[in-house]
Amino acid sequence: MTSSQTAGLAARIERWPIAGAFTISRGSKTEAVTVMAEVSHGGHTGRGECVPYPRYGETPEATLAAVLTMQDALRNGLSREALQRALPPGAARNALDCALLDLEARVRGERAWDLLGRPAPRACTTAFTISLGTAEAMAAATARAASRPLLKIKLGGEGDAERIAAVRKEAPESELIVDANESWTAANLEHNLAACAAVGVTLVEQPLPAGQDAALARIRRAVAVCADESVHDRASLEGLRERYDAINIKLDKAGGLTEALAMADAAQALGFEIMVGSMVGTSLSMAPAMLLTPQARFVDLDGPLLLTGDREHGLRYDGSTVYPPDPALWG
Repeated sequence: MTSSQTAGLAARIERWPIAGAFTISRGSKTEAVTVMAEVSHGGHTGRGECVPYPRYGETPEATLAAVLTMQDALRNGLSREALQRALPPGAARNALDCALLDLEARVRGERAWDLLGRPAPRACTTAFTISLGTAEAMAAATARAASRPLLKIKLGGEGDAERIAAVRKEAPESELIVDANESWTAANLEHNLAACAAVGVTLVEQPLPAGQDAALARIRRAVAVCADESVHDRASLEGLRERYDAINIKLDKAGGLTEALAMADAAQALGFEIMVGSMVGTSLSMAPAMLLTPQARFVDLDGPLLLTGDREHGLRYDGSTVYPPDPALWG
């Protein structure tokens, strides 16, 4: 564990083992590496967790350093609003944004959603992820999770039609969404979408690489398509209207709950359906994202279910039902 601390701000890198491995088209990992920020004032401490993502050029060490650049500003009373201008969207801003909101809620003795004037989150169904593998391996993993109502299937390009057919055979009653993580091409796009439509997939997430997704506007999309890597904050929404039907809002991409909530409002105004997603992290990463669930058609907050252990006072999961955070955890 790496840590550093100043007056009012503590931040550290933490490592959380994954049960087995988490595999997508870009590779496999056996631990979730997170950065936690703690902001203290007047005897209260607010916490926020982020998951740096190499896809966006982030490392845990650089993210920790970026968080710590805010120590003087925090001592001088940095607000959440000012934080949006002080750091760009990304993991570091997310950790601090959520920590500041948690602190504000504790100082005021209110729940975060009341403080923000947002609907209180309720228990909801989260997707459960099936990692990328051979069709046979994914079928076996699906069989073990077939009682779950919503499954998110990681795909990887070549052989995806066989993978999704094998998965559906093992989970005939589950709603399926798939995530290609940018692994398809314009050449196989329609074939793979048709294979998904044939087994009743509800949503396909980020089939083509970000910046190379123009083909989505030229075809009849047999299944609704959701932007992930192609969308980060509000500034990226307008250019996606002809290509995507939904967007995946993740706090680590948006740079915190403050921007994510504004982004959800803007996306709904543009006619997008909303998925609230996350990287693989602990309940402290998932808890702030629960405030987005009243606006979401799809919820993908299963990170703690993929770990060998979670934080104290972690979110309560009953099968695939996830409950709002206890104030001892966040907000």
